[in-house]
Amino acid sequence: MDVELVLAVDVSWSMDQSEQEIQRAGYAAAFRSEPVQRAILEGGYGKVAVAYVEWAGTFSQTIVIPWTLIDSKESADAFAYQLVTEEPERERRTSIAAAIDFVVPMFDNNGFNGLRRVIDISGDGPNNQGRPVADARDDAAAKGITINGLPLMTSGNSYGYASWGSIRDLDRYYSKCVIGGPGAFMIPVNDWEQFPEAVRRKLVLELAGGWPAPRSAAPPVLSAQAEPEVNCMIGESMWNQQQDRWGN
Repeated sequence: MDVELVLAVDVSWSMDQSEQEIQRAGYAAAFRSEPVQRAILEGGYGKVAVAYVEWAGTFSQTIVIPWTLIDSKESADAFAYQLVTEEPERERRTSIAAAIDFVVPMFDNNGFNGLRRVIDISGDGPNNQGRPVADARDDAAAKGITINGLPLMTSGNSYGYASWGSIRDLDRYYSKCVIGGPGAFMIPVNDWEQFPEAVRRKLVLELAGGWPAPRSAAPPVLSAQAEPEVNCMIGESMWNQQQDRWGN
């Protein structure tokens, strides 16, 4: 088994239903695509195990697709089909830490033994509930699990905030506070039109460790520790400030 991969996707209220559907459709299209299928089938073992989880607040995590063996075009297409047969549910708050803590035990006794264990986190805002995200990240990395990121920078404006809970430098936040473990990287998405391409590129890198032919318009790949210091508790601070305003 080459990789055990959990796709952990944000379904908090900061994204509307159409954006959540774009996410599902983007992942489905990726698993149907020739580059991703080739990355799987041409790996060392020619098979991977993948699960799909949707998350929001501390107590909002759902396994949409449990661990699934993908070892053929047919099984990749079947995984993609499952993604588009159910509508995502929207939940409150954003706890990347709780999502990581929920996913980590999924690797135990799952019936697979991959060379690598990877959590692929996508989301459009910082952690604002639960324990510090950097602590959850560090605990997962200590178990040999890699956390990669797909920060969705689709709600910012020239002032840095288009809706409550978003931050302008989400890519820096993910680089410093979210991703970690062996070979961790992220690909920021600045526009929803970039999303399908970013997902395909990211999956190829995760499943095979390479990308067929770089395109000039492709989002950059940023490695861990590539960005300067940021406040890993910014989401919690923003939430507390908002609570203070509501209380006055």
